[in-house]
Amino acid sequence: MNPSTTRRRFHQALVAAALALPLLASAQEVTPIKFVLDWKLQGVHAWYFLAQDRGYFTQEKIDITIDQGDGSAAAVTKVMAGAYQAGFGDLNAVIQNAAAKPGQAPVMVYQIYNRTPFALMTRASSGIRTLKDLEGRNLGSPAGGAAMRMFAVLAEKNGVDASKVSWTNMAPNLQEQMLLRGQVDASAVFSVTSYMNVVAQNVDPDRDIRWFHYADHGIELYSNGILVSQQLIKDKPQAVAGLVRAVHKGIRDAIADPDAAIEALARREPLINKDLEKRRLQYALRTVMFTPEVASAGVGDVNDERLKRAVSQLAGVFELPRQPAPSEVFDRRFLPPLAERRLSLK
Repeated sequence: MNPSTTRRRFHQALVAAALALPLLASAQEVTPIKFVLDWKLQGVHAWYFLAQDRGYFTQEKIDITIDQGDGSAAAVTKVMAGAYQAGFGDLNAVIQNAAAKPGQAPVMVYQIYNRTPFALMTRASSGIRTLKDLEGRNLGSPAGGAAMRMFAVLAEKNGVDASKVSWTNMAPNLQEQMLLRGQVDASAVFSVTSYMNVVAQNVDPDRDIRWFHYADHGIELYSNGILVSQQLIKDKPQAVAGLVRAVHKGIRDAIADPDAAIEALARREPLINKDLEKRRLQYALRTVMFTPEVASAGVGDVNDERLKRAVSQLAGVFELPRQPAPSEVFDRRFLPPLAERRLSLK
């Protein structure tokens, strides 16, 4: 072979190899993601660990670290501050931050709680049978609790004079105890947590407790879902899509086999009460995740018109400086196809 031809082909091979290296590196690149939960480990977190154990994050080339949290609103601020790239947090807190600091707040990419879990709980024996019966009563809530703050909208929509309701502030872990001891007449709570907390105190939450779910009385808020930083969307959009796919598969599998999901959770927190946490998982699926809206739109999406109304409800209570558009706080580009998101309970 002509020496010049040999040199030319060798050079071409080197160029081809050089061009291929970035593509090879990109194909093999793993994205580390620090993910923060909304609270201490509970049944409603089981699908993340089931997805992790079944290799769904690894398949998406994601090296995920999942940490416990200390509040669904705190998860938003932690992602916003850069301590985490993603989390399980509250869309309402995303809206509030987006209103104050446009372009800086995290973005919801997969809505999990389609109904807000905000609720008022009272003892079935209390005599409080309607929201109007709350007038003249003493209600309990942590100071600044979101369910307490949204009570003004709930009251207005249901003909309740909020000025005739008094409030007692308490630590979050005392809400159910103080109610059961009669120290308050009702308590403004996060139902997914409180429902199982009363079960743990040997109280039947369906027989002994009366619930007033905000979503049943005109409050259109969404709640917790998967949120990510705007930087992650900009730098690693493929990782965002992979994160959503992996979590979605975890939820799908948790519905099909809740026992497997709880076992995955127990491997991280051996001291949990498996029966209680399985019941919490199934309660969340039934009450805040699977709604008529989800039946048509699929798990993970929102209705933009409803979201606009939710933003308006928040704006009035929290005196937001502006009302963010749905596209500022929710990005559906990363959702799996609708056919894959049409899940159903057993």
